[in-house]
Amino acid sequence: MIRRTVDFSGFVHAVRLERDAVPDFAAYPFSIPAVRGLETLELDPKVTFLIGENGAGKSTLIEAIAVAAGFNAEGGTRNFRFATRSSESELHRHLRLIRTARRLGGFFLRAESLFNVATQIDELDYAGAYGGTSLHEQSHGEAFLALAKHRFRGNGFYLLDEPEAALSPQRQLSLISLIHDLAEHRGSQFVIATHSPIVMAYPGALIYQLDAAGIAPVRYHDTEHYRITRDFLADPERFFKHLLVDPE
Repeated sequence: MIRRTVDFSGFVHAVRLERDAVPDFAAYPFSIPAVRGLETLELDPKVTFLIGENGAGKSTLIEAIAVAAGFNAEGGTRNFRFATRSSESELHRHLRLIRTARRLGGFFLRAESLFNVATQIDELDYAGAYGGTSLHEQSHGEAFLALAKHRFRGNGFYLLDEPEAALSPQRQLSLISLIHDLAEHRGSQFVIATHSPIVMAYPGALIYQLDAAGIAPVRYHDTEHYRITRDFLADPERFFKHLLVDPE
């Protein structure tokens, strides 16, 4: 009997911006500080987080990585080819993925376009592969988790764009459990753009902060997401004294 082993080398070692081919660093999306300063971004073989304020470039970067890896810009597998509105940036054309020898499969899942993915699944009559119930017949959060549970089968490269947008805190914990099973036991690699201090707390993950200074690794307890959430929960009244001030 041959015993199969799980490959934990990941699918993509790093993402490199081919800077010499960039037409204009003053034009979007190359003008975004995190993109303008990007050279080679190393990825953890299991879980990498992209964090930062709104407009910092998280979704732009993760979308570009997904498209460069062959995934549909609006989400899905590498076989999905629908487009309700072409809105992806040109960044993917200038990214080079430094890959391992593993055959790349997986899923690109973004909360904002889950409706479009669900519609495509129904049109292709694929509901049976996603739990047997149309994702349109479930709540946003239930559909998101159902898709992840039934379609994330292991040995895959999974890119998630702000998954917490669809999930309650309890369901975010369920997502962490799913990520752990896939990353630790079923040879999968994740790249996740998130604002959630719950999701990004996953132990051992590599976290990159995107901000006006560019892009750089950061420890979880040094993130603004963690510190603000911790301080607010410890003393919300202190925040309200400054936030809820009536105009004179």
